[in-house]
Amino acid sequence: MYFEIMKRIMDIVGSIVAIIIFSPIMLATAIAIKLTSNGPVLVEPENSHLKRLGKNGRPFRLYKFRSMIVNADEALKTHPKYKKLYKEYKESSFKLHKDPRVTKVGKFIRKYSIDETPQFFNVLKGEMSLVGPRPYHVDELIEQQKKYPGTEKYIKEMHKVKPGITGYWQVQGRSDVNFDKRIEMDAYYARKKSIWFDILILLKTPYAMISAKGAV
Repeated sequence: MYFEIMKRIMDIVGSIVAIIIFSPIMLATAIAIKLTSNGPVLVEPENSHLKRLGKNGRPFRLYKFRSMIVNADEALKTHPKYKKLYKEYKESSFKLHKDPRVTKVGKFIRKYSIDETPQFFNVLKGEMSLVGPRPYHVDELIEQQKKYPGTEKYIKEMHKVKPGITGYWQVQGRSDVNFDKRIEMDAYYARKKSIWFDILILLKTPYAMISAKGAV
């Protein structure tokens, strides 16, 4: 109970401070997206990729700056020119290192995780935490369990806590970490339940962002 109370206080205070600090960057990003590509500033609400699973597997909408073309998720599945790309997407860890759907502004904001800054509002709403496991989407978990049998127990354990903007595996290598190792690290984090561990991860996060290691 102590952990949950302290973590929620830290999330509320931290997300408010972060929104204030990052507000100039978020405003500049919104303007850049609007001036350079057609479509909304945030990823569309109907985008299936942004329907993520929270604590106890409850679905929620993830807020994120749009770094791709409009309806990018649907185009990947249905447009003939993305047929090979979709196959690669499913066979990989649901990350494409060279994605033609990404806009010029999108490449920059994804590299430095600026596209994820609107998630501070998810934290303020209580859907996410500052620190926690990756907020996975349903299709990703289904496909990855097929590719990595035996990870089911880690997924179940990982869902006992809220997903986070940053987390244990994110500061260890981000997309360079394969799913089986990543989900095991998420489960380890969920078991540990330590405010000090959260603080350590938060302290490591700025370097992970600036270095852009493992970013796609």
